[in-house]
Amino acid sequence: MTPIGFEPHDHSDCIDAAVSAAHAQCDVNGLQLTPIRQRVLEILLRQHRAVGAYDILAVLRAEGQKAQPPVAYRALDFLVSHGFAHRVERRNAFVACSVPGQRHAPVLLICRGCDAVAETQADRDDALGKATAEAGFTVERAVLEAEGLCPACRTAAA
Repeated sequence: MTPIGFEPHDHSDCIDAAVSAAHAQCDVNGLQLTPIRQRVLEILLRQHRAVGAYDILAVLRAEGQKAQPPVAYRALDFLVSHGFAHRVERRNAFVACSVPGQRHAPVLLICRGCDAVAETQADRDDALGKATAEAGFTVERAVLEAEGLCPACRTAAA
């Protein structure tokens, strides 16, 4: 899988496709993508960087919503628990999943230069897969994070 997030692309298509996929997955699983959950997902999709709950609240308030922290956290919990977003532990923030509805082992590539976050996925034959298989452990959820420089920041630094 090519990392999604560092290359230029049409955000409108990206957002529309991801929101449509989220609605379809919710319909299949009997879930509700409420307007606030959808809006939080759209905010994450627009950024392609790790976004904190209070940053999301600031956007919601700027749009005229009287959102309190529990509103953002409940929406984020829903999005993460159903695979529409990932928690970026390193930043205490969140990023939209680039392949919602697909079972995968995400690897988040975090640029320390511009704060962009791209998502790729680990191969089942990688070191983690081998180590867990040898231990007889079944991984149910894992998110790997790597920090470094994206192609644009690496070029600018050279």
